[in-house]
Amino acid sequence: MTIQLPDLPYAKDALAPHVSAQTLEFHHDKHHAAYVTNANKLIAGTPLAEASLEEIIKAAAADPSKKGLFNNAAQVWNHTFLWNSMAPNGGGAPKGDIADAIKADFGSYETFVETFSTTAVGQFGSGWAWLVLDGGKLKIEGTANADTPLVHGKKALFTCDVWEHAYYLDYQNRRPDYVKTFLAHLVNWDFVNANLKK
Repeated sequence: MTIQLPDLPYAKDALAPHVSAQTLEFHHDKHHAAYVTNANKLIAGTPLAEASLEEIIKAAAADPSKKGLFNNAAQVWNHTFLWNSMAPNGGGAPKGDIADAIKADFGSYETFVETFSTTAVGQFGSGWAWLVLDGGKLKIEGTANADTPLVHGKKALFTCDVWEHAYYLDYQNRRPDYVKTFLAHLVNWDFVNANLKK
């Protein structure tokens, strides 16, 4: 099946002023689109051409000769997950089941914010910070480049992209400011609660 570039779940200016329309235009229309194009080229004429995106990622992760395919396919999945991890008027302390789970596994929302921020800001080079469910417990993890919890048997709940193209137009080299804003104003807790229930 052809891998598709999904539409953003909101208008390009919907996350402003925290993430600008210009950033989303470059990030979605250029970066994400390029991963889709490259992944489709790499699966064309192969048995993976009929596979789902998740199947492609898992097959590529298990075969070192398919590193290029893994990088592009995983980045398609990661970015699609990212768009849904953000929402206009998002962020701040969560409500619902995720609020109870954060309190149980981190002690408090404030401790969660501190731990997530340390992971996101401290991720060396390009990568991602994730809130995942692992063995029934919430954990915060960083992954490098295109790596994704999908291939490590963990359920992703939300992610923050810390590749420079995710924030440089708006925050330049101030990754800590971007991460602080992401947690305070952008996290889509409804999406997180839905993932927790799945």
